[in-house]
Amino acid sequence: MSHSRRIGIIAGTAALLLTATACSGLGRSTVGVLSFRGHDSPIEVSYTDTSVKGCHKIALPKGATHAENNTLVDIVLYRTEDCRKLDRAGATYLATTLSDVTAPASLPWRSFTVVH
Repeated sequence: MSHSRRIGIIAGTAALLLTATACSGLGRSTVGVLSFRGHDSPIEVSYTDTSVKGCHKIALPKGATHAENNTLVDIVLYRTEDCRKLDRAGATYLATTLSDVTAPASLPWRSFTVVH
């Protein structure tokens, strides 16, 4: 193997390792749009590039009764603002590319987490 070829392979390997290391430090986020709307409300809140880590509060004053998941990941909807499940306030699993509507007598969704 020639000297220049060996240097090229070493340089290529080093560049690949640096790229992989740099990308692993970036925060992962959703790809696509999450949309939420309240009952009989014209206001819709959409989230794009949402972090896959942590609890995310839905920014609607009265919560969301309609949810649409047009991302490449699944989400879990909670009826509390801090992603906790309570006796009366359970959680709803919403798979990718699906939507859901709450029953009229149930509480609205107040927060969500991303399944990763």
